[in-house]
Amino acid sequence: MLSNTAPVASNAQAPLVKGRGSGWRMGRINLEVRQQMSPWYQALTLACAVLVGFAISAALLIAAGVKPAALFDEFVVETFTDSENLHSILFQAAPLIFVGVSAALAFRVRFWNLGIEGQMIWGGIAATAVSFYGIGPPATRLFLMMLFAALAGMTWIVIPLWLRVRWRVNEIIVTLLLNYVALNFLLHLLYGPWLDPKDAFPHSPQFRAFERLPELGFGISSALVLALVFTVLSGWLVLFTRFGFYTKFVHDNDRMALAVGVPIGLVTLVSALFSGALSALAGFVIAAAQEGRLTQSFFEGYGFSGILIAFLARNNPIAAMVVAILVAVLFITGRSLQVFYQIPFAMVQLIQAIIVISVAASEFLMRHRVHWVR
Repeated sequence: MLSNTAPVASNAQAPLVKGRGSGWRMGRINLEVRQQMSPWYQALTLACAVLVGFAISAALLIAAGVKPAALFDEFVVETFTDSENLHSILFQAAPLIFVGVSAALAFRVRFWNLGIEGQMIWGGIAATAVSFYGIGPPATRLFLMMLFAALAGMTWIVIPLWLRVRWRVNEIIVTLLLNYVALNFLLHLLYGPWLDPKDAFPHSPQFRAFERLPELGFGISSALVLALVFTVLSGWLVLFTRFGFYTKFVHDNDRMALAVGVPIGLVTLVSALFSGALSALAGFVIAAAQEGRLTQSFFEGYGFSGILIAFLARNNPIAAMVVAILVAVLFITGRSLQVFYQIPFAMVQLIQAIIVISVAASEFLMRHRVHWVR
């Protein structure tokens, strides 16, 4: 019977190990590549990694002065029993779902879109332009704001995509640098022609009532429903269509995909355009549902969160939706810790980083097996 693992390195020397006989012999560490691994074992490994990350984070918070009982109260009791906290979590989850699914779609074809925040900025700018200049009748204003936002995000991501295809420029560098271009243009607008004349603060005039995403009752915002609809569409596209099969092929082995005739360029283009559109829609829902106007910092933190969500969800859009809700729990609880326990926001970001490192370590254990050979 064939083994489920294949040795890739077995020369790592270890200290002398005493054998059963009278002599001494060397032991060694074997590192083997797993040929297959059951989905249940993968899920268990990932869950253990997340638990380890939370345990380390809890230890840091306790060291910072938060009592263990208070951690349980903030993360469990208050989060899931208080109606206001639940409303805040669902409210916060909508843009997180958008950026998480956006990153997942791009990463599935190895297009490393780190320009999520820049695309969010352009989505917010495009939606605000429709409001500021009164484009279209009131009945269609929200739809036009959403449409313009999606088109702006798609247009912005075309730039790094074209540079990668035409000149082989690394999209990581380009998307990161384009974030600063978008930010400076945003500041130009908010400190210049779009400055609110009522209070002279660097934000746009407030949106009118028909330009705001409404609440649907029971603490559910239409922004969340919109995020769920796009998540289902993305999940269907990725999991149940030929296009989704192509994305998996491109991610696993792009050279083989090219050899068998998979249209790698087209698959990458469509995935990147969808990614840019979803990131821009995250900017739209923040402006139209949360802020009610365009502000200078509405996008902050969402780029890293989107990457975190996609990584934890292993680029699965449906899983990204679930992870985004859990990240929203972390955000809301982190704000409570800031207010009541004077924990800095950097600590919340540190917790996210610890969880990412823990999951990255679990990826190694999923792909490899380490054991001692005597």
